[in-house]
Amino acid sequence: MNWEDECYLLSKSKFRENANIINVFSQSKGKVSGVVYGGNSRKIRNYLQLSNKLFIIHNSKSENKLGYFKTELLKPISPLYFNDKERTTALLSLCSILNILLPEAQPNEKIYKSFENFINSINLKNWIILYIFFELNLIRDLGYDPNLDKFKNETKGDQIKKVKIDNFLYEIPEFIILRNVTNEISNDLIKKSLYFTRNIIQNKFFIPNNLLFPRSRVLLENYFN
Repeated sequence: MNWEDECYLLSKSKFRENANIINVFSQSKGKVSGVVYGGNSRKIRNYLQLSNKLFIIHNSKSENKLGYFKTELLKPISPLYFNDKERTTALLSLCSILNILLPEAQPNEKIYKSFENFINSINLKNWIILYIFFELNLIRDLGYDPNLDKFKNETKGDQIKKVKIDNFLYEIPEFIILRNVTNEISNDLIKKSLYFTRNIIQNKFFIPNNLLFPRSRVLLENYFN
């Protein structure tokens, strides 16, 4: 099978002496794995950075065999934030979560567009709020809706609301329930928001499937103490 598309790099691992196996999130094909020969050369290694946007040409003999990628850098993402530990960790976290939870070779244009919108907004002052809403959207797009709208009429101007969802008690910042994207959120509320979305993701996707939760996602919370 031969095809080409734009994509984002989700993961890479060494394969033989001068090759890598990479996972990419393609707009038309979803998450796809393939071998990049020469992936450890200086030229290719420099742009095979997680979250970078690539153009790929994919070749394989059949759908059931691992294919081969020819890659070209379209847009550097991660190198722009090498000196910004919070944004770098957020990018690593998103790539890891998508790499683990996205099914193989199943297109999901909604998640792709949501991810790309976040990537294009990561320079904004309220980027971490947008990150939180990306995770909330991802939870729904992966098949679970916590149905936070039903709590809207119960908000009373408190910063935190305790609610029970599927027999789990969660503390949810009210700005999440009201879907209020703002610039003025305290670090404490950001951390509680990240803790809430992490618990939902773990309880609904990682723990039932015995999956290891990404360390980068936990580290992200620690930057907002």
